[in-house]
Amino acid sequence: MRAARSLILIALLPLFAACQLMNGPRENASHVGQTRMQGELTAVDGKLLFQPCQEQRRYVVNDAGGTSVLQEAATLADQQGKLFADLRGRVVSSTAAGSDSQLDLANLYRVERSGVACDDPNFKVLILRASGHGPEWNVKVSGKGMVIDRADQPPLALPYVEEQLGDGRFNLSTEADNQHIELWVAPQRCVDATSGSVQSMSAELRINGQVQRGCAYFGGSRND
Repeated sequence: MRAARSLILIALLPLFAACQLMNGPRENASHVGQTRMQGELTAVDGKLLFQPCQEQRRYVVNDAGGTSVLQEAATLADQQGKLFADLRGRVVSSTAAGSDSQLDLANLYRVERSGVACDDPNFKVLILRASGHGPEWNVKVSGKGMVIDRADQPPLALPYVEEQLGDGRFNLSTEADNQHIELWVAPQRCVDATSGSVQSMSAELRINGQVQRGCAYFGGSRND
């Protein structure tokens, strides 16, 4: 009996290890010296200023990573010209008036019209969030598992296995109630058809062979 229990534990180890691949902050070696930040983008005199959440400092944005943030912001800006942005970059000194420093932008995770995104209580614990429309669906991934919300369906809270596919692509898969569920994610600019928000990844939710497409971005627990 003891031998049988040992075999069961060994069989389960790959599953637990796969879930742990996405559990906790992950820092890419190429990100050394850079900081992930969320805050408000404002256009002033042809420049973009970034003010981190709950801070008074403002940074002049230099699009060092070629993210096209200026074009994205111009497309999304409301009448006040303010947007929420989730980004990563390096803070350097600046002599520009009205700013504290310059932010050399390396990666743009998300830009959207929002006055409450800075107060999202779930952002720091999320590893990934994906969503789409027609019908509505939403997937939240954390170290505890994934939660799938679909229109007219009860939420599903499930464990998952991650598979890395190369070129920044990966998928999460699980089995529940005789359903085969996969979330496929690729690093590709994606525009939400309803909100207009721009996100850094495209996503496909596949349930029993049926495909629903949407967008995705990394939460605060992953910094790829």
